Amino acid sequence: MSYSGDGVFPAVCPLDCPDTCGLLVHKQNGKIIKVEGNPEHPVTKGAICNKVRHMAERVHHPERLLQPLRRTGPKGSGSFTPISWEEAIGEIVGRFKELSADYGPESILPYSFYGNMGVLSVDGMDRRFFNALGASRLEQSICNAAGSAGWKYTMGFNGGTSPEDTVNADLIIVWGGNIVSTSMHQVVYAEQARKRGAKVVVIDVHRNRTAQWADWFLPLYPGTDTALALGLMHILFRDGMTDDAFLERYTTGHEALRGHVLAYPPERVAEITGIAAADIEKLAKLYGEAKVSHIHIGNGLQHHDNGGMNVRTIACLPALTGAWLKTGGGAIKGNGGYSSTNDRALTRPDLRPNRRTRTINMNRIGEALELKEQPVMGMFVYCSNPVVVAPDAERVRKGFAREDLFTVVHDLFMTDTALYADIVLPATSTFENVDLYTSYWHHYIQLQEPVLDAPGECKSNVEVFSLLGQAMGFDAEAFSESPYDMIRQALDYPRNPYLNGVTLERLTAERFVKLDMSPQADYLDNLPTPSGKIELYSKAMELAGLPPLPTYTPLKEGYDGQQRPQPGTAYPLMFVSPPNHNFLNSTFSNVEKHQRMEKRPTLQIHPEDAAVRGIGEGDGLTVYNGRGSIELWAMVTDKMLPGTVISQGLWWEGKGHKQRVNVLTPDRLADMGNGATFFSTTVEVKRRGEAQSNGESVGFK
Repeated sequence: MSYSGDGVFPAVCPLDCPDTCGLLVHKQNGKIIKVEGNPEHPVTKGAICNKVRHMAERVHHPERLLQPLRRTGPKGSGSFTPISWEEAIGEIVGRFKELSADYGPESILPYSFYGNMGVLSVDGMDRRFFNALGASRLEQSICNAAGSAGWKYTMGFNGGTSPEDTVNADLIIVWGGNIVSTSMHQVVYAEQARKRGAKVVVIDVHRNRTAQWADWFLPLYPGTDTALALGLMHILFRDGMTDDAFLERYTTGHEALRGHVLAYPPERVAEITGIAAADIEKLAKLYGEAKVSHIHIGNGLQHHDNGGMNVRTIACLPALTGAWLKTGGGAIKGNGGYSSTNDRALTRPDLRPNRRTRTINMNRIGEALELKEQPVMGMFVYCSNPVVVAPDAERVRKGFAREDLFTVVHDLFMTDTALYADIVLPATSTFENVDLYTSYWHHYIQLQEPVLDAPGECKSNVEVFSLLGQAMGFDAEAFSESPYDMIRQALDYPRNPYLNGVTLERLTAERFVKLDMSPQADYLDNLPTPSGKIELYSKAMELAGLPPLPTYTPLKEGYDGQQRPQPGTAYPLMFVSPPNHNFLNSTFSNVEKHQRMEKRPTLQIHPEDAAVRGIGEGDGLTVYNGRGSIELWAMVTDKMLPGTVISQGLWWEGKGHKQRVNVLTPDRLADMGNGATFFSTTVEVKRRGEAQSNGESVGFK
């Protein structure tokens, strides 16, 4: 299909969102004038969110980078001068060779995540380049690592209920996810189920848009999800609401679990979670008596010290009632396993000269940039904005401000991170690339081909890393393959039977192709756990030094060892920073239209907590702990339990205001998967201009 000229062209949403929507892009005079949903897409069916609807505001933004830049002033000053691509590639290659000779190739670290979800943009030529270079590996565990590990210990496979089937559920529990803002098409399926009589229950720390939409909202204290799930199990076993035949055939450890949960009666769980014992009893009865129960496990509850266990424990619940045997029953944590592609062919680990190269966790980038032995001396940042999104962000910023750190940033904009770069490279948008898109929710694979010409001198990740690989003299074949060559390699993966029949030819003709879901019929009989069954008792966890049975462990920061922060401590408020409705992580937060819709960065504080501090609606606030401080505006509300404060959205540094919420968040790692612990944070709050309490000097990591 030709994409030159004006007209309406198929496209794919590139955002880090489960829905991976099919789009139609309207062009006039070479520019996008409208983005709408593609009504022919079998799942997203023409419905899209405002973030994507206004994508033209981002793609044609007046501050889009259009040429390579070299830093000419102090780091962070924003002083750059244009250079040619030849100069940029030459300088990067020269500096990387020098660093490799002087400090070893592991002194160079890539830093990336899924700012663009295209397979080639983040898992292709870039990985080949850093493998061939021998650079340090990056452990990409900032998002779903803890929960994925917890789910894997229980279920083995990164896949659960098919989204379309959830319309058959008569009880849908959304646990720790604001799906109205982050997975709108799951809301559509839930609405269809509700029209058939289903009830929707939301369990969360915050009465967000999803909680407001639900039939019943249960607020709980942050990080206490495991305790709630164990309390539900206690009642299910106690009242005979378990499917013992299912437990016997498809699980291991159910008798041990039955005895274990005796320690979690509703009264104890109520003290831990803040949910009344009567409501715990009611929820257990709803779940135990439902004909088809479905649990949608969100991202929020895994961003805790105990995040992996939170998900692992909830993942056990469908086994107790046999919900997996019902169409639409069971649970979804993520469905990315169904569409897994040939990673080795894409990333070429065989190019790496040293297979024992060190790995650096992306959550600990601030710490890594302070290393004295084996220091990080070079960085290449793409598809991410770590100065805003990484935890302990002021420590991260100071690391990027090192004058001896050679940093390259490839992005569409001069982000907070790019301000600290030595070389800034202009990136293409998704609509200017060839790429392959899978979904970690639905079962369709999609092809994106260019809708627009790349503006100025912008280049894709594939182009940039091909140029760098060739300039370094690396394997000529590996760095000369086209995006279409790489897509063929990605789809050639016999180990994944769900890819049967998905080819580049079909994608070119049809734009989106459904996976072969026939192997899902044997899902329960082919679980890749050590036992081949759902592991309620996990020997693998025991060997890893983790509790083999689901067990509640309080959070580490500011807790009394029992449940939640206590009054009188230096930082007595739990601070949670979930996504807002109009940004996606830090994407869109520099777009004026999205800023207007979001208005300004706020701190939602309970009336009881506000009254104690003399805080009123709209007051300017300083929110602080031992890691740093930020400036927000007060929104006094009872949308959460007292003792919890909420700030939604990742804002870039504002004009005269410090508003990067991750200045406050810890870089500790979660109990599983080395995941992030963004939400296991405690703070104190004061009106702006007031003296901070003596707790300000108390530091912790």
